[in-house]
Amino acid sequence: MRTTAAQIDDAPASDAPDMTPLHPALFLPFGAIFGFVLSRAGATTYDYYAGLFLFSDLQLLWVIAAGAATGAVGIAVMKTRKARALLTGETISFVGKPFQRQLIPGSLLLGLGWGLAGACPGTVLAMLGEGKLNALFTIAGILLGTWLYGLFDRSAGANGR
Repeated sequence: MRTTAAQIDDAPASDAPDMTPLHPALFLPFGAIFGFVLSRAGATTYDYYAGLFLFSDLQLLWVIAAGAATGAVGIAVMKTRKARALLTGETISFVGKPFQRQLIPGSLLLGLGWGLAGACPGTVLAMLGEGKLNALFTIAGILLGTWLYGLFDRSAGANGR
């Protein structure tokens, strides 16, 4: 049996989820709350980073451990519940990425930058929101590092790795 254009137009609407993108401003309250929590936990305080790296004040270590534990529990629940993406309704796939040699020097470079800046790349926007203008240097380092990674990754890809 052949389907005509008229039959397609008369077909009921699909049950596919609405793919209309959400406006970024909808996420602003979540970001503000998260930034507030980071600030209250001390994750935006330069002295706490120095204490962490000198092993003299481990408050920030416990904040990081609590975040990692919360994330691990959340991922475990999502896996057992066969979680679906909010916008597309597709089942979320939890497939590990293969190890790559570049992860070792990249991790060392990230740690070095983190220690020298005294700021975690994940909290630097909250620091800026608190008015700590030194965070601009960390943001510049993040942007420079990302640009350099793209430059080297592209040239390595062109050379066949």
